[in-house]
Order: sequence, then structure tokens, then C-alpha cells
Amino acid sequence: MFKYHCLNPIAKVGLERLGSDYQETENLAEADAILVRSASVHELELGENLKAIARAGAGVNNIPLDKCAEDGIVVFNTPGANANGVKELVLAGMLLAARDIIGGINWVQEYEEDGDIAKVTEKKKSSFAGTELMGKKLGVIGLGAIGVMVANAATHLGMDVYGFDPYMSVESAWQLSRSIHHAKTMDEIFKDCDYISLNVPAVADTKNMICKNSLSLMKDGVVILNFARDILVNSEDMVDALLTGKVKRYVTDFPTKEMTGVKGAIVIPHLGASTEESEDNCAVMVCKEVVNFLEHGNIVNSVNFPDCVMGKKGERTRITILHRNIPTMLSQFTDFFASQNINIHTILNKSKEKYAYTMMEVDADVEQCVEKALSAIKGVLRVRKV
Repeated sequence: MFKYHCLNPIAKVGLERLGSDYQETENLAEADAILVRSASVHELELGENLKAIARAGAGVNNIPLDKCAEDGIVVFNTPGANANGVKELVLAGMLLAARDIIGGINWVQEYEEDGDIAKVTEKKKSSFAGTELMGKKLGVIGLGAIGVMVANAATHLGMDVYGFDPYMSVESAWQLSRSIHHAKTMDEIFKDCDYISLNVPAVADTKNMICKNSLSLMKDGVVILNFARDILVNSEDMVDALLTGKVKRYVTDFPTKEMTGVKGAIVIPHLGASTEESEDNCAVMVCKEVVNFLEHGNIVNSVNFPDCVMGKKGERTRITILHRNIPTMLSQFTDFFASQNINIHTILNKSKEKYAYTMMEVDADVEQCVEKALSAIKGVLRVRKV
């Protein structure tokens, strides 16, 4: 029986995938897995029994990835599960920026004068005139699941779309429309595009990627859309750019003290993945990942360990080892099993930066003392008999 703890409500359609071998617990210390959406894990004391943290969403800045890795805890996310919901909100953001829809709606809501509002509207509507998206240049920085969807959809709106992503996956490349122009540098997008959509993860290299220097390269009246993470944009520099008119509109899904109430800023309360469909998709995906890992040892969509898949566990004993990515680890494992006269039928090893994962199927049952001996090898973080 596996036990799981939910830090946030997880859609029922996902939890149903866990089946009868899983039991929800309120006691964090006894949980095999934690399911989380936006709640912070940084302050929590994680139990020794914890094997996985599964984030129902893409961003994992609410989880201490390195600490989890050192403790042998695999962190999963759900890339692409909420992509369509975010894509649709990005498109809505472009429309809100191009047309003063919000200003017009607010005027109607606040209109209190006597008279025929329909007649007054014909005189007033020119105050809310905007521009069309057709023919405008859109630069998409980051061509992952969301970026590809945004780029493809924008072409159907008649926009001239440029994409930049030096790390684009083969899968994303297959899905990208051939009508998308390939930008060789971000500066090319900064200089040429009327609209710029940020779709990159929050890492050291992307923090404050939109700042005074990058803003200075852009067209006057540019529109910037940030539905990725708030730290991609330097708030002080963005406020200055809005006040001077360098940036016409800044559409962001991340409310901050600096941006709230600034003229030209359209601030949305983090609604990108707030659709029933996205929540269901994330819940189903994250529960499948947990089941695949706990029952079979397979890692799919981890952010701190490599993906490593050996299929469903069969009759043979399956041993999984989370360890540091350093020399001689594999030879130490195989030498140990040889010393125990245990034949290794299948072995699979993958690495990701500082960490690695080894899966083995052996032709014998494995006693607890064997797991203990493997755990004692320097560089091993966790050993588990699946």
C-alpha cells in the first residue's frame, strides 16, 4: 500500500488513476509521494519515507530541487498538460493589448449619466480604438509546449511569427509550423517585433532577461506578454518603459506590487492554467507519473533526475538506484552483484547533470542486506527494490 499527501486539491479524475493500492494520508511523514500545485515545499520537513514529489503544473520554483535530489526524492512536473489553457490566455492577452477592450467595458460599467447610452456610445467609442493583430510581427521566445502552440495559433491570426529557442526539442520542432521564421538571436526579436511573448522557464540565465538593456533594443510601442514567470522581467525597468511609452502594453499573469495599477500594464491574477481542462490534464498526468515510478521504478518528466524507462515490472527483481553522476558507479554496482553471485539480466543507466539513475533486473530475490550494502557505496543517494 502506497500513501500520498496532497498539499493542494488535485482533480478527482487524476486521483482515480491511483487505484486501490493508494491511500491518502494527512501525515506528511508517512507519505511515499506528495502531490502539489502551487503550495510551497521549501519550508516543509520531508519524511525519510518520501520518494517522490509530483507537481501538477510545469513550474517547480516552489520545490527545493537540489535538496530533494540529495535526499533521493524524485521531483516530477507535467509539461504540456496545461499548454492549451495558457496558449489561449496569451492570445487573449494580445487582443486585450491591441484593442482597449478593458477600457471600453469599464466605461460602460461606470456610465451613470441619464440618456441613451447606445447613442452616447457612438460618440465615445473612438476613445477606445485600437489596432489589429493581422500583419503584426510576433516574436516567441521559448518554443516548448506553450511557445509552439502560441506561435502556430498566431499564424492563423495573420501574424508574421518569429521564434527563438536554441534548446528546442525534436518533438517541438516537429510540431512547429513551417511558416514560423527562425530567429538566430533574441536581439533579432527585440529589434524587429511588435509583440514579444516570453515562454521560457525561470532559471539563472533567464532572470531579468527583459531589462533596461533589452528594452532599449525594442521598437517604441512594443507589446510584451509574460505568461511564464514574473522574474523574467525587471519590474522597475518595465515600469519606466511603460511610463515613457517605450512599451505600449505589458501583459502579465503575475501580479506584483510594482506592476499593479501602472498605466499600460494589464495584470492578470495567474489564470494561465486555471481551466477545468488544464487542472484535469495535470492531475491525470501527475498521477500516472507517480504510479509509473512507485510501482515500476520508471522516471518520466522528472526535473531533478534523468528520464529512465524500463517498462512494466515483470517477475524478475527490479532494483533502482538514485546516485551522483560520477565515474565508476556502474562498475561498483555490477561488481557487487557479481560478488553475491547474482546475475544481472537487464541494466539501464541515464544521467542528468549532477545526478544519475540506474535500473537493474536481476535473476534472484534481493534481501534487505543487499539494499543496505548498495546504499553504503559512496555517491549513492537511495536504493529501492520495486
